[in-house]
Amino acid sequence: MGLLDGLWRGRAAEFDSGNAATNAIELTKRHSQVSLTKQGAATGHLRINLAWRMRSSDIGGPQRESLLRHPFKALKPPEVVGHSQSMVNVDLDLGCLYELQDGTRGVVQPLGGYFGDVNAPPYVKLSGDDRFGSASGETIYVNLDHREAIKRLLVFVYIYDQTPAFDRTHAIVTLYPSNGPRIEIGLDERHPQARSCAVVMIENVKNEVWVRREVKFVYGFQAELDRLYGWGLQWGRGHKTKPQR
Repeated sequence: MGLLDGLWRGRAAEFDSGNAATNAIELTKRHSQVSLTKQGAATGHLRINLAWRMRSSDIGGPQRESLLRHPFKALKPPEVVGHSQSMVNVDLDLGCLYELQDGTRGVVQPLGGYFGDVNAPPYVKLSGDDRFGSASGETIYVNLDHREAIKRLLVFVYIYDQTPAFDRTHAIVTLYPSNGPRIEIGLDERHPQARSCAVVMIENVKNEVWVRREVKFVYGFQAELDRLYGWGLQWGRGHKTKPQR
């Protein structure tokens, strides 16, 4: 099979970045949803990961200077500046609003210690709370072997009790199904005053599991996401415990 045949027949024809080289599907505004059922991936554990890093301009990246004023700067290699913990003052958290088929609604998130359960309702569990943007990030597991009990899941990201700084981070939410390519949603839109972002909706529609990109930034917290999507929960001020060393 020739190269052009592969481009036409492969996932690259359907999704912006789904191809054999990256084994990934990027959900964009143009191609915003994918069926896990049609991929044969609507069973097992769906792993949802949040990872982020500070944008280079905020951690001492190269500054633009006039070569007319400093002609010898062009001959000098750029200084490499490390990414220290003290520079990271953004705490992104991963959460999930859930609605089950029996009408049960709730949230899984670090705030308040609502970590969920993967083997019992809501069949959604948060593993860990990454405070510093490490490579592993934060992960939610969804048990799709119980997909018949799940109606919809809204995965969201929020900034806990700090200055809004989505515009100073490069964040990505990645879904790892039990089969087929991973699914990536980048939070690369600039919304400097936003505190929360609805990232992706997972819905069971007539026994077919769909993943749909949302990427809707809001200026409030979970209660505002709740109102936007009609969850109807009661919200109060919560706190997180200090990280264990």
